[in-house]
Amino acid sequence: MTPQGLHRLFNPQSVAVVGASDRIGSVGNALTKNLLAGFSGKIFLVNPNRKIVAGMAVYPDVSKIPQIVDLAIIATPAATVPKIVEDCGKAGVGGVIVVSSGFKEADKKGEQSFAELEKLVRKYQMTLLGPNCLGFIRPGKNLNASFAGRVPKAGHIALISQSGALGTAILDWAVKENVGFSYFVSIGEMLDIGFHDLIDYFGNDQNTNSILLYMETLTEARKFLSAARSAARAKPIIALKAGKSLEGARAALSHTGALTGNDEVFRAAFKRAGIVRVNTIGELFDCAETLAMQKHPTKKRLAIVTNAGGPGVIATDALIALGGSLAKLSEGMIESLNTFLPPSWSGANPVDLLGDADAERYRRAVEVVISDENVDGVLVILTPQAMTDPVAVAKVLVTLPNREKKTLCASWMGEFNVADGREILGEGKIPVYRIPENAVRSFMNLYRYARNLEMLYETPASIPHAFTPNTEANRKLLDEVLAEGRFVLTELEAKAMLANYDIPVPKGGLAKTESEAVKLALQIGFPVVMKVLSPDILHKTEIGGGRINIANEQEVLQAYKELTLSVQKRSPRAKIHGILVEEMLSKKYELLIGCSKDPIFGPAIVFGMGGVAVDVFRDVRVGLPPLNMALAMRIIEETKIYNLLKGYRGMSGVDIPAIQFLLYKFAYLIADFPEIKELDINPFAVDSNGGVVLDAKIILDREVVGKKIKPYSHLVISPYPKEYLEEFQLKSGQMVLLRPIRPEDEPMEAEMFKAFSEATQRFRFFGLINEVNHQLLIRYTQIDYDREIAIIAETDENGIKKMAGVVRLIADAYNETAEFAIVVADPWQNQGLGNKFTDYILQIAREKGIKKIYAYVLEDNRVMLQMFRKRGFKVITKDGNFYAELKLA
Repeated sequence: MTPQGLHRLFNPQSVAVVGASDRIGSVGNALTKNLLAGFSGKIFLVNPNRKIVAGMAVYPDVSKIPQIVDLAIIATPAATVPKIVEDCGKAGVGGVIVVSSGFKEADKKGEQSFAELEKLVRKYQMTLLGPNCLGFIRPGKNLNASFAGRVPKAGHIALISQSGALGTAILDWAVKENVGFSYFVSIGEMLDIGFHDLIDYFGNDQNTNSILLYMETLTEARKFLSAARSAARAKPIIALKAGKSLEGARAALSHTGALTGNDEVFRAAFKRAGIVRVNTIGELFDCAETLAMQKHPTKKRLAIVTNAGGPGVIATDALIALGGSLAKLSEGMIESLNTFLPPSWSGANPVDLLGDADAERYRRAVEVVISDENVDGVLVILTPQAMTDPVAVAKVLVTLPNREKKTLCASWMGEFNVADGREILGEGKIPVYRIPENAVRSFMNLYRYARNLEMLYETPASIPHAFTPNTEANRKLLDEVLAEGRFVLTELEAKAMLANYDIPVPKGGLAKTESEAVKLALQIGFPVVMKVLSPDILHKTEIGGGRINIANEQEVLQAYKELTLSVQKRSPRAKIHGILVEEMLSKKYELLIGCSKDPIFGPAIVFGMGGVAVDVFRDVRVGLPPLNMALAMRIIEETKIYNLLKGYRGMSGVDIPAIQFLLYKFAYLIADFPEIKELDINPFAVDSNGGVVLDAKIILDREVVGKKIKPYSHLVISPYPKEYLEEFQLKSGQMVLLRPIRPEDEPMEAEMFKAFSEATQRFRFFGLINEVNHQLLIRYTQIDYDREIAIIAETDENGIKKMAGVVRLIADAYNETAEFAIVVADPWQNQGLGNKFTDYILQIAREKGIKKIYAYVLEDNRVMLQMFRKRGFKVITKDGNFYAELKLA
C-alpha cells in the first residue's frame, strides 16, 4: 500500500460497484442503494449480465468505464475477483474494496486466490480493503461504501472492526444510542490494509478524537504496536478483543483463518502500546465517550455522592472489584459537609445525601467533594424519588465551577423519569450511565488509560551498573549444542548462558563418576545439591532426578548411585551427561522468570511467584522485550508477591532494583538470541542478600535454527539499536561517543538545553523555549526506533556525562520520507560535530531504505544551508522559510 492510498480510498470522487444488482437481498443491490442514497460523486455500475440497474446504464467490466475511477467495490464470487482486480489495476483504479468471501477462511483454493490478490495489489500499487469485509462508512461525507443498512450520525469516533457481522450489530446499536462516527471500517482478512495502517491514518485525522478496535486476531504485530504507541499519545485507543478463552480463540481461528495468540500476551501488548482494553460493546462506547469528555485521573480514588445508600454500596463493591479505591475524605471536607447536610447523612464516602436531597444539596456536596485533594474522581448517583428533581440536579452539575479539574461522571438510575436529566448531562459533557457499575468501570478505564500513558512517558531509572554480556560465548555454546543435533540445553548449559549475561547462578560442576562428584562437593563446600543432567529430562522431580541437603562425602556417594538407578529405571532411553553438583542455597522467596514465543507477538516474558506454587496461584504477569528499568518495575508491581518482596508487616524486603536489573538483562538475552523458543528460570531464589538461579531450562526453536535472521526481527518492539555506536574526535581533540538516544537520557538532555544560547534555540526550534518540562523531554528521548532515530554525542568531562548535541530523523509510517533535525550545544559548536552528525544520519537513512529527507531552515541559518547544499540538498523557499530536500537512491 502506498502512503497516499488510504486518502484516495476514503476520499473518492468516483466509485464503481462491480456486481451491481437489482435483486433485492443481494450484496450488489445493497451497495448500489447505499451509494445512490448519499454519495455526491460519480457512480458507475458494472455487471456483464445486466444492461440496466437502478435505472442506470451498466458497464460490462471496469475497463469500459470512460474515466479513471478512484474506488471500486467488488461483490462477486471469490473465483472471479482476481481477474476483476487485475482489470482495476490496468484501468488505474486507486482503491478496491473486496466484500466477497471465500478466500483464506474457506479452503486451499481460496488461499491461492488470496495469494494472487496480494501479487496484483503490489504489481499495480493499489490499496485494497478486505477481502471478506463489510466496507466502510464516512458519515460526515454521506458516503456509505458498505452493504450495511444503518448509517450512524457524524461524530469523532473511528471504529475498526475485524468482523463485518459484528460491525453491523455495532452500527445498529450506535444508531439507537445516537453515537457518532468519523469513520466505520470493516477490515476483513487484511490482505493489504491492516489495523496499523488505519491507526496511523486516524491518528492524524483532525475529525477523529478516539479510535475503537474490535479485534479477533492480528497480523503485522510489530507495525501494529508501533502505530498504536504513536497514536495513543494523542488519542485514546480502546480495544474489544475476542477469543479470550481457549474456545473463543478456536472460534476466531475458524472464522479468520489466522492464529490467535495467548490472551495474556495481548493484554501485555495493549498495555505497552497505551491501549485500553474493554470486555463488552457497551463498554467500548462508554469508554470512548468518557475518555473524550473527561479529565484522565492518574490515581484511582473515587468519591461517590448519592441520594440512596444501596446504589452507593453497589458502586463501592464494583470499584474495589476493579482495583480502584474509595477516596478517604479529609477532616476539613467532612466538617464542611456537616454544615449543610442532615445530621443523619453517612458521615463518610460514599456521601449519602438521603432521599429528600434537592438540587442545591447535590450542588454543595459535589462542590465540596470535588475540591478534596484526596479525590481523583466523583461519581454522582441519582435515583428517582419524589423530592429529587433529575433535571434540576443535572443542570447544577453541568454549571459547577472548576468541575473539569477532576473526573466527573453520573448515574441517573431508571428510565422515563430521568431521561431528560440524562440528556442534559450528555450535552454538558458529563458521561451518564443507567447503572453505577458501568460508571465505575468507565472511571477505572480512564485511570488505566492515564496509567498506560504514564508508562509510555515514564523516565526509567538508570541502569545500576555497567552491563557487558558475553554474547560470543553464548553463540559458541549454542553452536556446539546444535552441532550435536540437540534442541534442548542441559541445565548446566542453560545456566552458563545466563551467567554470560551476568545473571547469578550457583557454584557447581558436572561429575561423570562418583569420585568426581565427591571432589566437586568438597570444592564447593557442604551442603550440596545433586541433579541428573540430561537434555531428555526437563522435569527431574517426575523421575526422582534430584537430591538436596547432601551433607557429607558418604551422602554424595549414596546420592550418585540412587540418581543413576532412578533414571535407568524411570527413563531408560534418556541420554545422561552426568550428575550436576551445586552449592545448596536457601532463600526466602522463589520467583519464576521465563519466556516463550507467542505465535503473534514473539517472545513474551513471564514474571511472578515461582517454585511449585506457580501452577497453584498463577501469580504471574507478562511483558514484551525489550525492557528498561521502569517497564521491569511495572511487571513486578502487578504481581501479588510484590507486597512480600518490598517488605510486609515488619519483614525485611528484597533488593527490588536488583530484580529489575535482572529482568532487564533477561530481556536482552532473549532479544540477542532468536534461537531461544522457551527459557524457564524456576525457581529464582531471592532474599535481602540477593538472588540466584536454582534451576533453568532452555529449548531452541527448530523453525529459526539454521536460518539467516535480521537482528531483532523476532521482536515486535524495536530494541535499542546498538549497531549505531561510534566514537568521533572533535577538532579540539576531545573524543565523543555517537550513540542512539535512550529514555534514561532525559536528565542529560535537560542539562544540554540549559547550554543553548538564544540563537541556538531559534535555529533548532524556530523560536525561544519558555519551559523545558518532562512532557517536552519525553518526546525527544522516548522514541520508537522503527520510526525515528536520534543520535546523540556523549562526552565525559571529569566523570560527568554530558550531551553535546543530537541529530534525528522522524520518518513517516512507511519509512519512505523523513524529517531531519539537528542541534549542537554552544560549547561544542565549530568542532566538526554538525558535519559528522549530518553524514552519519544520512548513512543510517540509506540503510533504513528512506527515499526522501527534508528539513525546514531559517533564512539566517547560513551554516545549516551551506551543509545542505554541500550534500546535494535542493533548497527552496517555502512558507516564509527555506525548505531543503534530498532524494536518496
